[in-house]
Amino acid sequence: MEFHYFMAHKPYGYLCQFTGEKSDLLLGQLHDFPPNVYPVGRLDKDSEGLLLLTNDNNFKNKILSPEKNHFKTYLVQVEGAITPTAIEQLQNGSININHKGKIHQVKKATCVIIDDVKIEDRIPPIRFRANIPTSWIELSITEGKNRQVRKMTAAVGFPTLRLIRTKIGKISLNKLPIGKVIKLSKEEAYGALVG
Repeated sequence: MEFHYFMAHKPYGYLCQFTGEKSDLLLGQLHDFPPNVYPVGRLDKDSEGLLLLTNDNNFKNKILSPEKNHFKTYLVQVEGAITPTAIEQLQNGSININHKGKIHQVKKATCVIIDDVKIEDRIPPIRFRANIPTSWIELSITEGKNRQVRKMTAAVGFPTLRLIRTKIGKISLNKLPIGKVIKLSKEEAYGALVG
């Protein structure tokens, strides 16, 4: 069987699937993917950024394996002027989130404030309130619980307004425009795996 590897910049509002309701925005509208190619992990409808797709189950399992500790990095716009205390809480593994009805303590992460963000505008734009500042952070986690980043920033008092995944392992979104898809070689895909 021929294996295929793709990197996509998922736009806001798209579902990480190929079938849905007539009104849904789906991955097949971004590119004519070969049969049996599916996303590796998910980004929720409100999130943007790097999405890997493949029909290579070995690659998929290596990326998703919790034991491998592959970092997933996100650029996150939060509501409010984020504090050093909140940054420390996001990093130190002290946050508890609700996952499938159970309390889950997140693993340690890395988090830094980003002062100068150069990215494409989102369509539609986030809601803007002149009297409330926003901050950008870069957050790297090794887990991938449902809506984890949003739950983490909310837990420290800074709700997520915009969420863009920029890296998985060593694969980076770089300057791939929103909505674009490129094919990766097997070497490029497997080269992203750390360990």
